[in-house]
Amino acid sequence: MSSRIPPALRGRSAKAILIALPVGLTGSLIALPFAAEAAPSSDAVISEVYGGGGNSGASLTHDFIELGNAGNASFDLSGWSVQYLSGSPTSTSKWQVTPLSGAVPAGGKYLIQEAKGAGGDTALPTPDATGTIAMSAASGTVALVHSTTALTCLTAADCAADGTVKDVVGFGTAVVREGSPATGAGNTTSVSRDAKFTDTDDNSADFTGSAPSPSNSTGESGGGDPSPTPTPTPTDTTPGPLRIHDIQGATRLSPENGQTVTNVPGVVTAVRSTGSKGYWIQDPDADNNPATSEAIFVFTGSATPLVKVGDSVVVSGKISEYYPGGKSSGTQSVTELTGPTASVLSSGNKLPAAEVIDAATIPDAYAPKVEGGNIESQQLEPGTYALDWLEAHEGMLVEIRDTRVVGASNQYNETWITTKPQQNPTPRGGTVMTGYDNPNSGRLLIASLTGDQLKANVGDTLTGTTAGPLDYANYGGYNVQATTLGTVKSGGLKPEVAQKGKSDELSVATYNVENLDPTDPQSKFDRLAEGVVKNLASPDIISLEEIQDNNGAKDDGTVAADKTMAQFIDAIKAAGGPAYDWRSVDPVNDQDGGEPGGNIRNVLLFNPQRVSFVDRPGGDSTTAVEAVSGKKGVQLSVSPGRINPTSDAWKSSRKPLVGEFVFRGQQVFVVGNHFNSKGGDRPLHGAVQPPVLGSETQRLAQAKEVNSFVSGILAKDKKAKVVVLGDMNDYQFSKPLETLTAGGVLTDLINTLPVGERYSYVYDGNSQTLDHILVSPAIKKPAYDVVHINSEFSDQTSDHDPQVVRIK
Repeated sequence: MSSRIPPALRGRSAKAILIALPVGLTGSLIALPFAAEAAPSSDAVISEVYGGGGNSGASLTHDFIELGNAGNASFDLSGWSVQYLSGSPTSTSKWQVTPLSGAVPAGGKYLIQEAKGAGGDTALPTPDATGTIAMSAASGTVALVHSTTALTCLTAADCAADGTVKDVVGFGTAVVREGSPATGAGNTTSVSRDAKFTDTDDNSADFTGSAPSPSNSTGESGGGDPSPTPTPTPTDTTPGPLRIHDIQGATRLSPENGQTVTNVPGVVTAVRSTGSKGYWIQDPDADNNPATSEAIFVFTGSATPLVKVGDSVVVSGKISEYYPGGKSSGTQSVTELTGPTASVLSSGNKLPAAEVIDAATIPDAYAPKVEGGNIESQQLEPGTYALDWLEAHEGMLVEIRDTRVVGASNQYNETWITTKPQQNPTPRGGTVMTGYDNPNSGRLLIASLTGDQLKANVGDTLTGTTAGPLDYANYGGYNVQATTLGTVKSGGLKPEVAQKGKSDELSVATYNVENLDPTDPQSKFDRLAEGVVKNLASPDIISLEEIQDNNGAKDDGTVAADKTMAQFIDAIKAAGGPAYDWRSVDPVNDQDGGEPGGNIRNVLLFNPQRVSFVDRPGGDSTTAVEAVSGKKGVQLSVSPGRINPTSDAWKSSRKPLVGEFVFRGQQVFVVGNHFNSKGGDRPLHGAVQPPVLGSETQRLAQAKEVNSFVSGILAKDKKAKVVVLGDMNDYQFSKPLETLTAGGVLTDLINTLPVGERYSYVYDGNSQTLDHILVSPAIKKPAYDVVHINSEFSDQTSDHDPQVVRIK
């Protein structure tokens, strides 16, 4: 599953902070934990809380929550929320949630308007976010949460242990608080921090009661008018001493970062009026340094820009380095002009010429590699590295013509193209990733600034001209915010169909069905079933990944998945397939990672008319399966069973499911896997080069566990037939796959395909493989195929393609 935030909620140009993005995304991403602050926060905190809006004696009409940012970089709020709990919660009390978007400016504030009271006569300043929570004026708890799912903790200790909670403010007599609750809240008073946003994790020390003083991200404060007041226009319009290329400089960080600049001249090239509001300006009078960009984004916060494309302007404000996803995510920064005031000198001006990107424009080498890893302070070499060329054109108008699609359009109206059509092409029109040192520098993301929709598959052509300013986000890195979009010309791509196995061939498949549970529409079950029957030719055994419990994300202790499987099996029968049976082991509630409450697990689906499952009792969520000697040779101690499920290797991750089968009198062991997410890895396009693969450590441990288990079977019978398969969440050239195959106990069948066909997943325009089928040496001449039915299509049912092997 690809965990993404819809553009309408993301703000800051589709920049979210759910995870630090990996080199290749995975099924079931796990958010990086934010511990409840046990030490003073250095960035975003709750800075003021007021629950007396509209109450007796109050002048303000609404309750509000204000955030502050003590850091020197903007704090991205996409995927975050503020939540409220009564001061004296009971066992049935529920947290109320207001989702957030946009960002808290460096050193600035962010205003969330909540419920309106019956009284009051003064509106808040223009809010950055709006909710409907009716807070108590005297006692309650507010939390800043790295999730939009309601908290379940009802005590201070439990909330402190919740990894999604970043800051908590309890006031009055609140049970949930940091230290002692803040005092002084009432109908006419709020509780607020000092101007430095001091945070000692003691609410009573950090907050004082005083008259409410709400302030938003643009600096508007006090009681506001319901309609935003335009920013005053400077009277002096003489261009200041600095030009945009002076501000951008020749490294990734502006030499003017944190400084206030005056009357920077430029022509407005594009305007963004939704999400992360603002506009781009570009200086038509460029310097002679190819390392310095001539454009910059002017961030207007919650205020809709008043300028128009073609306006010649001078803009004053503060220079800021904005890190989409937060600096800790490892992304690069975007140099922005914040808190702006602008004067329009003239309108209808000709725009600077767009830089045309063709196959020779962007260098083949992707990124510099430096000692210590961080490339921010390195001098840009735009003629040598792709990332440097893109950074040197940050915000500038670029143009692409007649380009091939290498990543299908998604629900966020984003489409990946390649500017280098000869760079590692696949037979079906994509571009394959062949190694960490070759991430395909020609890939570029196209997003629509106009709202026009693309629906393109891999191998289609985006014909004509696509143009707009070059932006940067944590999802995908550099992207064109297109003001002009080309037209999609179909490449005629069709879903593949696997060859049906012969009567004496055992067919075994793997399929990640992307968080399947009964809350999904029946159409998803039907399409997945059609894929099993039509495209996979009804394999004898299927290892399913991402089967969820009977009520999906509802976190009520349910762990059984019998209803999920019954619905899927019925859909397969309705599509003309066999009456499959299945085996699995229910996980311990909330211990296997994935979507909270979903209790994701592996399932072995099989056709009882073709194979027999050997049931041996005793397998459960915490009992380890072992290879033991039986009367007829090696066998499983329990079947189905889990590999060493209490090992730290499987902490908050899916445990491998092992089953023993008999086909035409021969024994076959099948091990279904779903290794942990790549969500902890630094992004491929980030500031750390080469990217740190933080999540790899756990997959290495998982691979070692599976390798040891298979080695144990082969030690008892070197001719044992073992199939290890599933979503390994890593590449065929990765260390975990090297560990999994160590000692020659397994062969990774993806490596038996031509290089251009080694993929089952498309992420950031790279065709790559996360799914694998591996076999033991006794399995001779397996017939193997990756069946491309999802990853290259805009209407995919899952984000993974299934794979199948036929064994004589």
